Amino acid sequence: MSLTASEAWTRLLDRAKSELPEQVVTTWLAPLTADTLVDHTLTVTAPDQFSVEWNEQKHGAVLEGLAPIALGHPIRILFRVQAERVKRAQMDLFVERTPKEAPAEQQKPANIAALSPRYTFDNFVIGKSNELAAAAAAAVAQQPGSAYNPLFIYGPTGLGKTHLMQGVAHEILLRDPTLRIVYISAEQFMNELISAINQRTTHLFRRQYRETDLLLVDDVHFIARGEQTQEEFFHTFNALYEAGRQIVLTSDRPPDEIPRLEQRLVSRFAWGMVTDIAIPDLEHRIAILRQKAQVDHLEHTISDDVIRFIAEHVRTNVRELEGSILKLLAYASLKRSAITLGLAREALRDKLRHADDGGNDLATDTLVTGIQQAVAAEWGVTVDGLRSKTRTKTLTVPRQAAMYLLRQITGLQLVEIGAAFGNRDHSTVIHSLERVEEMLQEDPMFKDRVESLRKRLGSPH
Repeated sequence: MSLTASEAWTRLLDRAKSELPEQVVTTWLAPLTADTLVDHTLTVTAPDQFSVEWNEQKHGAVLEGLAPIALGHPIRILFRVQAERVKRAQMDLFVERTPKEAPAEQQKPANIAALSPRYTFDNFVIGKSNELAAAAAAAVAQQPGSAYNPLFIYGPTGLGKTHLMQGVAHEILLRDPTLRIVYISAEQFMNELISAINQRTTHLFRRQYRETDLLLVDDVHFIARGEQTQEEFFHTFNALYEAGRQIVLTSDRPPDEIPRLEQRLVSRFAWGMVTDIAIPDLEHRIAILRQKAQVDHLEHTISDDVIRFIAEHVRTNVRELEGSILKLLAYASLKRSAITLGLAREALRDKLRHADDGGNDLATDTLVTGIQQAVAAEWGVTVDGLRSKTRTKTLTVPRQAAMYLLRQITGLQLVEIGAAFGNRDHSTVIHSLERVEEMLQEDPMFKDRVESLRKRLGSPH
């Protein structure tokens, strides 16, 4: 059976969601439109030339590589600018601009193209790990620009920061669809700024961001990479804040722990509400899986026993939980079998946190302890000292080295490493890893000690 261009693109997108970061799919691929499918060549249209070039460079080869799996045969993908926008010089991937002849008071486009219809408050499962963030987001949606401005949500990847952020936008647009919404990643903000400077269109860039009613910026820590980006964002922030317009930001760490972020931005990010989202507990994970099963009409396909099994073994983040459901469904379809506990165990064997007898957990715990003991001996401190809250230099340096070696040798998640050192926050672990990288470059003696330990502990790196 031959597929239409739209059907082929939908299948590719569905496959891409399991292979690419959610932010990439939402920001770059979802706004594209399938045009034609002729002789195994799929033409996809984008809103502007910048989007075409970016997708060709970053995502074209990946999507073509997924085609044999998603469609059953290879295809070539061509990206083209939408015909009616070919003559537009400015980038308009995120905000649709009205024609120049339109009166200023009518220039209120609502940018909903990049928002996922699934990321609403109704689909967000609240638990102990996210209840404060959810309450703050709900308050912002009810009183944008006055409740908490800015709203800054931080935490590890895949826990629902983007979901809450977009939920705010959906709720606000329900009440006033004419409001101007800009949802963007900080990396894209930086790329657009660079392009605007090169094309001498910074006045258009500034107008786009400073005249919006609601600015949503994902992964805002990326703006710290460039001084000019920080300068531009500082003025954008001030313009929106002084106009009483709502700003919502997400990051993998709190403002005061973002490396190289200017102090004036640190202070402004903390003006409103700074709240975190943590890893959900078992009951919360079960509730999340049940919610997904309900939304996807899988209540009679996946039993409570299977849901609990997944929740017990997949503990890292919400994205992993949802990915496990997708993988299980695909595996059951391939096997043409009903979804049972046995099938789930077989399909998700690479995701299981431990074997039936708990052997893998025991082995991991032993390795963690062994690394901590080796580092403690090298620096002449105790393992209890490494795990303590003490911040003296005699303990801080070896503690950071131990975290670095744990990451290099075991590949543990940041939150798991933090748990091994007195339940430290993941952002503390990030800082420790970055500090060790700096010391490896600056201090040859420190580098020799770390490399010696790594070889002694049997790291393949």
